[in-house]
Amino acid sequence: MPPARSRMSQPTASDGELAELTLVEASRALRESQVTAEAYAAALLARHAANRHLNAFISIDPALVLEAARAADLKRATGAALGPLHGLPLAIKDSINTKALPTSAGTPSLKAFRPRRDAAVADRLFGSGAILLGKTNLDELSFGWTTHNVTFGATRNPYDSSRIPGGSSGGTACAVAARLAPAGIGADTVGSVRVPSALCGIVGFRPTPGRYPGEGIVPIAPTLDTPGPMARSVADIALLDGVISGRRVGSAAALKGVRLGLSRKLHFADLDAALEETIERALAKLREAGATLVEAELPELTAILETLVATIRGYEAPRSLAAYLAAHDAPVTLQSLIEESGPAIRDRLQAFALSDGPTFVSAAAYHRAMKDLRPALQTAVQHHLRQHRLDAMIFPTVRVTAPPVTREVFSPAPRVELRSRSVPPQLAFARNISLGSAAGLPGLAIPAGLGTDGLPVGIELDGASGGDEALLRLGLAVESVLGALAPPCLQAAGP
Repeated sequence: MPPARSRMSQPTASDGELAELTLVEASRALRESQVTAEAYAAALLARHAANRHLNAFISIDPALVLEAARAADLKRATGAALGPLHGLPLAIKDSINTKALPTSAGTPSLKAFRPRRDAAVADRLFGSGAILLGKTNLDELSFGWTTHNVTFGATRNPYDSSRIPGGSSGGTACAVAARLAPAGIGADTVGSVRVPSALCGIVGFRPTPGRYPGEGIVPIAPTLDTPGPMARSVADIALLDGVISGRRVGSAAALKGVRLGLSRKLHFADLDAALEETIERALAKLREAGATLVEAELPELTAILETLVATIRGYEAPRSLAAYLAAHDAPVTLQSLIEESGPAIRDRLQAFALSDGPTFVSAAAYHRAMKDLRPALQTAVQHHLRQHRLDAMIFPTVRVTAPPVTREVFSPAPRVELRSRSVPPQLAFARNISLGSAAGLPGLAIPAGLGTDGLPVGIELDGASGGDEALLRLGLAVESVLGALAPPCLQAAGP
């Protein structure tokens, strides 16, 4: 990639060259005055204008972006101290509060909702000099893995616009993969950062819950929720993590002697043929680079996982959402939000909220899950990591490459094809990543290559709870072995 050159000098960098810069590269180019913040922002806005069919953003204000970029350039010219993200535009999921643009959470009743203050995670990014590029599309209220939104439309996968990008942070993943933004922030409850990162061929990080502040984000289940950065390299993730967490990741780990655990029964069963070969090739590369792959089965956890996640989500969702609406002076109550939402979400929230609903969770069942089930799960995972001396567990993030845009995928009761079978999306998208969410582990989704169908394949590293820096250092090493993914060749929208 040729270095970015100033728009003020000759020869100039093209918009395409500027859009290709990673976050770290763009930061360096701005810091060294190779390009102005205004020129960089203009290149990204031009890229977005040429690819509106991807429907990555719900709201974007080019005039506001350019005004902020010009202000960043003026501040730089004064010689003032600058933050590490100074002048860098970021895509932010539209469930994360921002003052400058509405926070719709993808639901009709909040289309014009303007929070009084930025979410805590956004405040840290903006305080470091970042610019809000726009608010990205998502599944309504973050419930889903497709980013098909009945109000704001479907987001498309940049590698094949006839395919879904995954969700619920699919708009952010799409924007980053399509080079509309160098990086962005999503939110992950049960895979909402990692699933679209895998399907769109970017890096997505779910930190240990509590590492990043969650205040000001439309919730699903605070026990499981966390914001998470999304970018095109692990170095970019480390930069964002340092700004948000205030901790330094450091240099890449040495792969020689690293022990990576493979639980074939839990994580590798029923993989789609399009990605199976790519995953095995990635594992072989890591073995050749000196990593030790430890075949070590986790205990049978599927039943506990499903019960625990359903119980936490069912109990916390209506309560935390009602509390969010009240705390941020939203123009609706929980009941009116439910009544105005799309049919699938309306039915799901009513089932959670009504005492006679089919998925209503009693206080007794919730407290039992939090007191007994979750600690038992966490203990089992900790024992597994210690017993086998694992630095991380490694597995395919999801079991399929990006499915086509079909009625079956977008229906109120969606279905996905997996090995010639029609299955609920939980089996295709959530089966592998649920353990990290339920046990509170940090998880890093990294591109492993392209599948036999030419679509991105993601591989995930899950580390010990609280071991975020070590996991990111390991991710830097793994990424250096697996190599960069070829960028998408953007195309017109499919049918």
